[in-house]
Amino acid sequence: MNPREFERWCQTLNLPPAAIEAIAKIRSAPPSRRVQGRASNVSGTYPSQKMGLTIQFESHKVELWAIYLMEHDPTVLEFYDQPSCFKIQYTNKSGRKIGHYHTPDFFVLGTKSAAWVEWKTEAELEKLSEKYPTRYLQAADGSWRCPPGEAYASPLGLEYHVRTDASLDPIYIQNLIFLEDYLGFKTDSNPSIQALVKERVKTAPGITLAALLASSPQISANDVYVMIVLDQLYIALLDVPLVQHERVRLYPDRQTYDTYRESSQHQKDLTIADTAPPTLVANTRLRWDGRLWTLVNLGETTTTLLPEIGQPLQISSAFFYQLLDGGAINFPETEGATNPAVIALMEGASPSDLRTANQRFGAVMAEREQGAAGQSDVSKRTLYRWLKQLKEAELKYGCGYVGLLPKTQARGNRTTKAPNVSSELLNTFITGQFETPTQAPAASVYRAYQRACEQQGIPSLSRCTFYARLQQRPIHEQTEKRKGSKAAYRHQPWYWELTYSTPRHGDRPLGIVHIDHTQLDLELRSATTGRLLGRPWLTLMVDAYSRRILTIYLTFDPPSYRSCMMAIRICVQRFGRFPQAIVVDGGKEFHSVYFDTLLARYHCTKKTRPGAKPRFGSVIERLFGTTNTQLIFNLSGNTQATKQVREITKAVNPKQHALWTLGDLYAYLVEYAYVVYDQNEHPALSMSPQSAYEQGEMNAGERLHRRIAYDEDFILATHPSPRSGQALVQPGKGIKLNYLYYWSDAFRHPEVERTKVSVRYDPFDLGVAYAYVQGRWVKCISQYYSIFSGRSERELLLASLEIKQQAKLTQTNTTISAKRLADFLSNVTAHEALMLQRLRDLEGQNVLNTLGQRASSAPQSQPQPQTEPLAPNSLQTLAPTQPSPALVLDLSQIPLFEEYR
Repeated sequence: MNPREFERWCQTLNLPPAAIEAIAKIRSAPPSRRVQGRASNVSGTYPSQKMGLTIQFESHKVELWAIYLMEHDPTVLEFYDQPSCFKIQYTNKSGRKIGHYHTPDFFVLGTKSAAWVEWKTEAELEKLSEKYPTRYLQAADGSWRCPPGEAYASPLGLEYHVRTDASLDPIYIQNLIFLEDYLGFKTDSNPSIQALVKERVKTAPGITLAALLASSPQISANDVYVMIVLDQLYIALLDVPLVQHERVRLYPDRQTYDTYRESSQHQKDLTIADTAPPTLVANTRLRWDGRLWTLVNLGETTTTLLPEIGQPLQISSAFFYQLLDGGAINFPETEGATNPAVIALMEGASPSDLRTANQRFGAVMAEREQGAAGQSDVSKRTLYRWLKQLKEAELKYGCGYVGLLPKTQARGNRTTKAPNVSSELLNTFITGQFETPTQAPAASVYRAYQRACEQQGIPSLSRCTFYARLQQRPIHEQTEKRKGSKAAYRHQPWYWELTYSTPRHGDRPLGIVHIDHTQLDLELRSATTGRLLGRPWLTLMVDAYSRRILTIYLTFDPPSYRSCMMAIRICVQRFGRFPQAIVVDGGKEFHSVYFDTLLARYHCTKKTRPGAKPRFGSVIERLFGTTNTQLIFNLSGNTQATKQVREITKAVNPKQHALWTLGDLYAYLVEYAYVVYDQNEHPALSMSPQSAYEQGEMNAGERLHRRIAYDEDFILATHPSPRSGQALVQPGKGIKLNYLYYWSDAFRHPEVERTKVSVRYDPFDLGVAYAYVQGRWVKCISQYYSIFSGRSERELLLASLEIKQQAKLTQTNTTISAKRLADFLSNVTAHEALMLQRLRDLEGQNVLNTLGQRASSAPQSQPQPQTEPLAPNSLQTLAPTQPSPALVLDLSQIPLFEEYR
C-alpha cells in the first residue's frame, strides 16, 4: 500500500493513533532478527511478489506454508516477518512470574483487521501448554490462544493470533507451489487450443486431466495450467495434487463444479476416486465388466491389460481413460479387515513355524478329502487334534490356519530369574557410568558393578548378561550420551511421514535444487609449468526430483559466491531456467547479499538445511560419493592413500603420480555428468535421470514463459556488486571499487558527476567494471588496465593481504591504493602465494573457455571416458601423459616476472 492507501485503510478500521504509529514502525523497519535453523528446522527466505521483498521463515513445513497462504490470499494486504519485539508477562507451571521480550513470526495487515501471528505445530503447542499453562491455552473448539500476546495487542486495538499446522492443507499448499510459476507472471496460450479445451470440458464436465490430454495430442499440460490460472477452467485445489493427472477433474466454472458435486454421478465418481490408488502404476488391480485385470503398462498411446485367465489385451490410452472416467473400469473394493489377533499371530510366526503349519494343513486337508491317514507318517490321533485346533481357530478368529501354528516359543518359564536388586543395580551402572561423556570402557564399568554388589552383599549378574544388556539399549540414545549428537546422527532412525505431506523432493523438475561444494580427492598439475597446484573444488547443482546433475563447475578457489555465480550461469546456459527453490547448507558463500539478491531477482526460494544433519542434503551428498567411487578414485593422483598418513611412502605418494590438469579433468567430469551418469538408470528412479527429467517436464508443463535467455543482460545480472551496491562518481577519477578506480566517458556528464550509481564488477577480470548511468549499463576501464586485466578478485585479495602484512612488519602506512597494488603485482618475485594463485587462475581459464563451447563435448585428442568404473590397470591409458594438443600456449600473453627472465 502506498501512503494514501495506508491512510484510508487505517480510517476504515478506525485504528487509534498508537496502533497507527506501531504499524507504521513495523512497515518501515527491517526484520528485528535474522532467522536461524535450529534442531531439524529448515530455514530460508521467500521472494514475495506481493510485498516486493524477501520474507524469512524458520520452518519450511509451517512458516513457509503460511507464507504461501498469505501470498495468495486476497484478504491479506501486507505481511511482515520478524516484526519488532515487545515484552510479555505470564507465570510458569510452578507459579513463578516470567517476563521477556518476544518476537512473533509475522505481522499481517488484512482487509478487516491487523494482527501479530505466531505459527507452531500442534505437538509443540501441547508441550508448551504443559510447561507454560498461562501462555498458551486451547479453546473448546480446538483453536489456540496466547493471553500475554493478546494483553499487549488489545489496548492498541490490534489482535494476536496463534495458528497451527492443523490449519494448513498439504494438498492445497502443494498445488499453490506447483502453480506459482503461473501466478503473478505473464502467461500466454494458443486461442485455438483454449477453445478446444473449453469445448471438451463443457461437453464432459468432470473429465480427468489424463483423459483430456490422451484424447487430444495437440493439448499440453501447460495449456491447461495456464487456463486454470486465468480462471478459464476450474479445479478443486483442495481435492487432489495437480501432478496426478488421472485424478484431477476439470470443470468449466465453479458453478458447474458445485452442481456436479451434488449429483448422483459425482457421488459415483467420488466412490471410484476413494478406492483409487494415488497413481496408476504397473501391477495395479482393476475391475472391468465383472472380471479382474492387471495393469501391465500405461503408455502414452497404448495401454496393456492382463486378465486373470487369457491373453493380454492392448487398447488405446485415450479409450482406457474414457472407460476409467465413465466408471466402466474401476478399482476392486478392498476385502474386509482381518482380525487383529490373526495378524498378531501371523507376525509372530517364524519361517519354520509357517513351514510346520503348512505341513499340518496339508495333512489335515488330505484326511478331510481323501481319508489318507493310513498313508501318512502322522498318527490319526495327531490328525484329529490338528483338525480340532483348525475348527477352534476358525470359530474364534475366522481363520483356521493360525490354529495349526506351533506354540513351541511359549514353552518353558519365560520370567527372569535374576534378583531384581541385582538387575536394577546393573541398569543403574549402565546409565550412570557407561552412558556418559567420560566413555568409560565396558569392562571397567562391569568391575565397578561387581565391587558394588560385593559391598551390598547381593549376587552380581554374569558378564554375558551385562554385555547383552548393553546391546539391548537403544544405540542412538547410547551413542548420543557417550559421544554427542553428531556421532549419534548416523544411528538416528529415519523420519517417515505418517500423513500426506508435500513431496520431499518436489513434484517436478527444477522445483527443488541442491547446490553444494566438495574438494576432490585428486592432485592436479599446471598445464604450462607442470607444477603441483593442489586439489580442486567441485561445485554441483542437482535436481532433487530427477537426480539430474544440472551444473558441474571446477576451480581451485575455495567455496565462495564466485562458484555459486558460475553454477547458476551454467544452469541457465544449459536449461534456460532458474530453480524454484534452492537448498543450501550453512556456508557463508550461500548467505551473502549478492547470492540472496540474485535469488530474489529471479523469484527463487532459498532453503538452508540444518547443520550437522547431512540427511537433509542426502541427494547431493550421495552424488559426491558416487563421483568419487566411479571416476575420481580411478585416476592417477587420487588421494585415497593419504587417509592412512603413516603408511604413505614416496612410491605411493599422490603428489608423485599427479598427471591431470584442471582443464582436462573438467572436460571428463562434464562428459561423465552430462552423458554417462545422465543416461544410466538410477536405482531410486528405475529410469535414467534424463528420462525422469523429461517425463516430469512433460507432466508439469514446459513453462516457457519462465525461460531466461543466456545473454549479456543475464551475465551482467550475475555479476556481484559491492556491499553498498553503489559508488560515488568522482570528477576526473570515476568510481572506486576494491581499491581501484574505473572510468567511462559517460561520467563526464555534469548531471552524473558527484552522484551515486549502481555498480557491478567481474570477479574473474578486474580490468573492467559496469555502472548504471542515465538508464543504461556502461563499461568502465580500470585505472591500471594493462596490469589488472585478466586478474581475479581472489588474486587481488591475496595481494592486498600481503601488502598489509609487509606494512605491519615494517611499521609503515597500511593504506591500500591502486598504485601500490599495481607496483606489487608487477614485482611478485618473493611472493609464492600470489604466483601460485596466478597459475591457478590460468588453469581456471581453461574451464571458463570450455563453458563457452558445448558443455558435453570433450577434446578429440583425449580418449573417450568409459561408462563403467575404470579398472586399476586402465589408469595409464586414461590419464594424459603429455600436455593436451588442444591447449595453444601463447607466450606473449604470459606476464613476464623478473625471475623468469
